[in-house]
Amino acid sequence: MPRKQTGFTLIEIAIVLVIIGLLLGGILKGQELINSAKVKNLATDFKNIPVFIYGYQDKFRALPGDDAGVATHVTGTLATTPAGKQGNGVIDGDWNSPTNTDESYLFWQHVRLAGLAPGSTTPGSGYLPTNAAGGTIGIQSGTSTAASSPVTDKDSKAIRGSYVICSTGILGKFVKQLDTQMDDGNTATGSMLATPTTGYKIGAAATETDKIDEAAPYTVCLGI
Repeated sequence: MPRKQTGFTLIEIAIVLVIIGLLLGGILKGQELINSAKVKNLATDFKNIPVFIYGYQDKFRALPGDDAGVATHVTGTLATTPAGKQGNGVIDGDWNSPTNTDESYLFWQHVRLAGLAPGSTTPGSGYLPTNAAGGTIGIQSGTSTAASSPVTDKDSKAIRGSYVICSTGILGKFVKQLDTQMDDGNTATGSMLATPTTGYKIGAAATETDKIDEAAPYTVCLGI
């Protein structure tokens, strides 16, 4: 009596392995595309804000948030803190200020009322813009004082730039890609710096690239 086949042939096993390999390759490639899209989205946030600034200045010859004639220009709210500093060419206030009369906070109302950016024009919950990671985005004028800077570099110096844009909650693996794409590839030097979002405060020290935890959230700031 001929014996029946009870197992798989080498050819059948090879075909199954090839199919599994193709499926895994497709999944990994898909994840890579998703990650690339997220990094591109995060980078776009940093690129769009200078467009808001220059667009507003082109229209009204004033700086959004700091505009002393905002009530005439876009019927927006005039910043009252710090008092008496409207129209001085500086976006006063910390980038993450919750005070709705700070220039850094009202920056968003002014550019939205001018039709340059989407979002609510009424200060309140959920007013500040968010990034692709769900973190907050903000802007303030640059400073040479390290203690007042959003983040300091490896030499404990304030991040350079006339304006500083910050974005929170970005995973370390995306932080590295962002810095490589937009700066010098070192998250503790140059015009883009990163510091842990957990426990963040103004004047925080940047984290070196080789010490970035890819699974932890970071606050990334870019000087422009």
